[in-house]
Order: sequence, then structure tokens, then C-alpha cells
Amino acid sequence: MKKIEAVIFDLDGVIVDTAIFHYQAWKRLANEMGFDLTPEQNEHLKGVSRFESLEIVLEIGKINHLSEKEKEEIATKKNEWYRENILKMTTDDILPGVHLFLEKLKSANYKIAIGSSSKNASTILERIGYSTYFDAVVDGTKINYSKPNPEVFIKAASELEANPKNCIVFEDAAAGIEAAINAGMKSIGVGKPDILYKANIVIPDLKNLDIAIFDKLIEH
Repeated sequence: MKKIEAVIFDLDGVIVDTAIFHYQAWKRLANEMGFDLTPEQNEHLKGVSRFESLEIVLEIGKINHLSEKEKEEIATKKNEWYRENILKMTTDDILPGVHLFLEKLKSANYKIAIGSSSKNASTILERIGYSTYFDAVVDGTKINYSKPNPEVFIKAASELEANPKNCIVFEDAAAGIEAAINAGMKSIGVGKPDILYKANIVIPDLKNLDIAIFDKLIEH
């Protein structure tokens, strides 16, 4: 990596903490079907599509008799519960340090984008006042494959007119880090090192983060 052109951010768990809303909805669904979903099991749902998440949840509950129509209905129900929560979001739900770091990137003329598997990304961005903030937004409505497939990040780089090799991805999910690697991009994991160990760098959050962190990536 010689020159960093663009920075791509996952949305859930990096810009805003909607992960708890997803977990609450999936856990409620699991409980309805007669089993529980632990926080540890929920880690496997991060960064992947709604239907892939549903398949994982059904596998955990050892439920294998549902038709495609029933799965569709269940996934829709989960999403309705999730949307009830995100419609209550405000600018207060932006994670600590995020806005200041984004402002630093803009001041330094970096292109910034959202690369999310979520089909609710536009709703969330609108609720937190970021609907026109990013130079590009690629979400679940624009892709055919969810992470760890690199499609979402490749498309984001394309919309930014940036070389994937010169892009940095901020991710909180193992599947997202894999997607960044598959896209040929550098990655910064936001969260726990034991989960995001494949990232080039892992940080706990974006609080007090400086662009100087990119120097460590250029050295790789």
C-alpha cells in the first residue's frame, strides 16, 4: 500500500451500535421457537446477511423442517422487530469518537464510504443525520453476496473510484475482515483481538483515534 485513497466503514458496530438490536431480535425469535441464543453464538451472525443469519440460528436450534416460505416469514418478523428499534435512533447513537475521526478524514481529503450487508443502512444513516455524509453507500440493497464475499467493499471502492489496494476497511466482524482480505484491502478491526485477529490492526473503538494509525498499515 503506497497511498491511501479511501476509507470504507462497516455500519453496524463501527459507526453505530445496532448489534444489540440485532441480537435482541434474533434472541426473541429463538426463544419463540423454543431455544436460546447466547452472545457468543450471536458473534457468528455479525456481518452476514439476514437469511444466512437465519440459517445459522436454525442450525443452533436444530430446526430443519421449515419451508422457504416459512423462513421468509420468520426473517421478515425478525426484521420488523429490529426496525422498531432503529426507528428510535438519534445522533446520540453514533459511537464515541466516530464523528471526530470522520471529520479528520474529510479535512485530510480522504474519500469515505459505508460498506454494509444491512438492508436497513439508509434508514439508520437518515436517523443519525448521516444520509448525505458519505461519498458512497453500498449496502445490502446493492449486493448479491454478503461478507466474507468481498463484493460490498469492491463496489464501494468502485463508487469512490479508488484502487482496492489503496483502501482501508474498518470492521467489527470476523466475516467483514475476511471480506476486506478477499478484496485485497488493509483492515482495522474494531473490537476484540481474539475475534478480529486476522485484521492488520485491532483497536477497541474510534475514541481519540488519529489518522497517524494509517502509517502502521503503509509499513506492512
